Amino acid sequence: MPEGKIIKALSGFYYVLDENDQITQCRGRGVFRKNKITPLVGDHVVFQAENETDGYILEVLERKNELIRPPIANVDQAILVFSAVEPDFSTVLLDRFLVLIEANDIEPIICISKMDLTNQKVKQQIEKSAKDYEAIGYKVILTSTIEDLGVEDLLPLVQNQISVFAGQSGVGKSSLLNVLRPDLELKTDDISAHLGRGKHTTRHVELIKVGSGLVADTPGFSSLEFNEIESDELSYCFPEIYKAGSDCKFRGCSHTSEPKCAVIALVEQGDIKDYRYEHYISFLEEIKDRKPRY
Repeated sequence: MPEGKIIKALSGFYYVLDENDQITQCRGRGVFRKNKITPLVGDHVVFQAENETDGYILEVLERKNELIRPPIANVDQAILVFSAVEPDFSTVLLDRFLVLIEANDIEPIICISKMDLTNQKVKQQIEKSAKDYEAIGYKVILTSTIEDLGVEDLLPLVQNQISVFAGQSGVGKSSLLNVLRPDLELKTDDISAHLGRGKHTTRHVELIKVGSGLVADTPGFSSLEFNEIESDELSYCFPEIYKAGSDCKFRGCSHTSEPKCAVIALVEQGDIKDYRYEHYISFLEEIKDRKPRY
């Protein structure tokens, strides 16, 4: 039986791309509903088809990860697009995205757009933040589609990968995708006939071929809450805190008030940035205050 990847799910149909770049319109077998399995965009599937418009998905192969909002599976990396201005760059919002991405074992890439709109002061602040995140180990790209800055660094990163573009509305995700693949002609104000979405809405998730990679354009996560993350898991999502935590005196240290906490020591020394630690503490309190789930 042929295998392929779901690149679009719409109105009960699944569009499967096979190794020959052929797209087959498929329905899901009733067994999926019975077993409470919902095929997702990004799923690797086994299917059968008489022709290109009359196929059936027989099996959804094991996923390496899945996101709920947006609903997509087997993501290799998330390109988190944040604008330098309009809207202003926010480390706390970036850290929320990073935690959600890290919790799903997805590689994050930070892309700061609209650098052409910055004055000297803002530019220096953005460059300082970029160095902070690079020191942690994150890949950071500063871009401007107007000045053709940094976009050429983005193209090689999406090759042979399934990538999700995520971020607030208005940060320039569609503009970046238009540069990566000009024939898309994505509009930010009007609804795009190609993808069926407008400025603040996505009708469906769709993977778009960009070179040898597949890219999902999304308006961001419709929920930025930490519903699936437990308090003892949060430090895993802050790489520098997790790394330093191995030197704490007490096992299971929460890095809040315990004696001989290696994380607190590094914060005091300036080796862990104050704002990153403050976000960690804030997110930890948010998770602990969450209503219990039954």
